[in-house]
Amino acid sequence: MTLRPGYDDDLRLAHVMADQVDSVTMARFKAQDLRVETKPDLTPVTDADRTAEEIIRGQLSRARSRDAVHGEEMPDTGHGPRRWVIDPIDGTKNFVRGVPVWATLIALVDGDEVVVGLVSAPALGRRWWAAQGSGAWTGKSLAAASRLQVSGVSALKDASFSYSSLTGWEQRGKLDNLLELGRQVWRTRAYGDFWSHVLVAEGAVDLSAEPDLALHDMAALVPIVTEAGGTFTSITGVPGPFGGSALVSNGLLHSAALQVLDPLDP
Repeated sequence: MTLRPGYDDDLRLAHVMADQVDSVTMARFKAQDLRVETKPDLTPVTDADRTAEEIIRGQLSRARSRDAVHGEEMPDTGHGPRRWVIDPIDGTKNFVRGVPVWATLIALVDGDEVVVGLVSAPALGRRWWAAQGSGAWTGKSLAAASRLQVSGVSALKDASFSYSSLTGWEQRGKLDNLLELGRQVWRTRAYGDFWSHVLVAEGAVDLSAEPDLALHDMAALVPIVTEAGGTFTSITGVPGPFGGSALVSNGLLHSAALQVLDPLDP
């Protein structure tokens, strides 16, 4: 791939950080002495999560000392328009159980735009990335990559839809909406976490949605989806990763899916 001037150095840095983190997380994946704790929100965190975030923060303190950092496991640092957003291991429950669907998510937010996003899933041998204006890509390195493009499916009845656990939708009072969308599409699967959304960017899935997400869960995914030609909003239509949930599509299906998940009052 050929990078355009702008955020190319930031994207290269994201790859360098992901390379370092991948070696650590893979060494801890399925390790017999993996330490797992429960956070106040009752979600698990491992020693690998914390070490991965420490590595990224250490690199950023040296290479981007003026930038702010927001991560899942540690307090925010810095101020200013440029903010790195980190999820050291997205899919920690999979990581803990030995399921290979987990990834490190690294994003750069400049002002109110996510301008760089990288998702690295070393147990799958896959990586996805994008920088604003440079397209979305997948491969093992910047030099060996193929461009991503969303699907051309234009009707819900022909669409493949991936979602998250049913309990999350039920807790938000949206389970009936989710089930209705499932009835209207061709196929449903619960790939979950980052995996659902990068599959939309690849064109393998046409729609994905999650009802309750934080900024670090979503930021890296936004440019990957949008640079591949897709659309990323909350399930109520708020653009980008700031609405607390995610509806991701190839763009052609977005309006129809929104009408099912968040119907207008009659």
